[in-house]
Amino acid sequence: MCDNDKQKIIIVGGGLVGSLCACFMAKRGHEVTLYERREDIRTSKIVTGRSINLALSHRGREALRSVDLELEILNTSIPMRGRLLHTLSGKTTSIPYDPVTKQCIYSVSRNFLNQALLKAAETYPNVKLHFNQKLVRSNFDEGTVTVLNTNTFETSEDTADLIIGADGAFSALRRSMQKTPLFEFSQKYVEHGYLELSIPPERGTLMAPNHLHIWPRGAFMMIALPNQDSSWTVTLFMPFQRFSQLSTREMILGFFKDIFPDSLSLIGERELVETFFEKKPSALVSIKCKPYHVGSRFLIVGDAAHAMVPFYGQGMNAGFEDCSLLNQLLEENNENFPETIRKFSEIRVASAQAICDLAMYNYEEMRNLVTKPTYHMRRALDNVLFKILSDKWIPLYNSISFSHIDYMKCLENRKKQDNSNPNCFQQSDA
Repeated sequence: MCDNDKQKIIIVGGGLVGSLCACFMAKRGHEVTLYERREDIRTSKIVTGRSINLALSHRGREALRSVDLELEILNTSIPMRGRLLHTLSGKTTSIPYDPVTKQCIYSVSRNFLNQALLKAAETYPNVKLHFNQKLVRSNFDEGTVTVLNTNTFETSEDTADLIIGADGAFSALRRSMQKTPLFEFSQKYVEHGYLELSIPPERGTLMAPNHLHIWPRGAFMMIALPNQDSSWTVTLFMPFQRFSQLSTREMILGFFKDIFPDSLSLIGERELVETFFEKKPSALVSIKCKPYHVGSRFLIVGDAAHAMVPFYGQGMNAGFEDCSLLNQLLEENNENFPETIRKFSEIRVASAQAICDLAMYNYEEMRNLVTKPTYHMRRALDNVLFKILSDKWIPLYNSISFSHIDYMKCLENRKKQDNSNPNCFQQSDA
């Protein structure tokens, strides 16, 4: 692109998707201005927002590779080659993610990844990062946004050829879009909240490495993802009503001794009780909307467009894939922004809504169905057929996590597989 072709892009949100999107757009030669409402997490002593670990898989890796960041991130991540199921009695069972081609997913720290992406974005001379800047108004007719400096309480107006909202599940830009004609929006909360716990390094070495650990208990579930320092990030999922009932030290410890007995010595009784008293469980929301653009300049991506519950590990990966798709469409449309964002909505809405639905369903899988014999029988059948007919029979989990096949196509393939053998066990993978 020559200098005369440079256009200005505003990105609202400096989280994972926003900072990666800045790298993509800067690499294309555009002038990028990023506004983030929080402080710079690289210098802030107190990091706000979620710190839950994330599972990086194929779609996210492909996006990072496009901006030359894949190896840097993988070198600081932990490969997880399968799930390790913990029974009530303490017995564990390893279930490889991909026993045929041996692919794996990676545990990565959200905060580390966000810092790395911001650092990468800042290396481009055509990127300007602005923190403590809150979006307060959008003018779709004039192509302007107004931001509030949360330190000085002064407002300023800015304009651009393309304005991208990557400001999360409670996106300010999407809220403005919701006021426009024909814009559809829905959100659904699950009755279960989550509380983040941890296993310290000195006890983390007792955990089987290179796995995502799962304690499936029907109405409850706990998972643990590994960190570089041998600690583990543990997340407890259960109904809010049950959280509220655990109001004393005795109740908390009694619950864990009954439901997750083998985890208690790893987390530590004191640390467990302190966390329950210091933190409140967080909510989980699934958001759908369409279209993803308004007018000829405004577009939303990532959680702003399709926030999903975390039970398929695709929230970040889908957001990163948004960046890849946007980059591809800009190339195909010769940097024509209006045509690109229209096409983005046309292509992406159904696909993103499909993975939102699958993530919602998968909670039932992870906390309950993985304990059923039919689940393991179906997986065994899938793996045998995949080994014999790898070009025709791809298990659902493999197509979601280890390919860039459109999410809708992944589900269509699964339905065809189920219909081809009505006697097989018709359930999706956890």
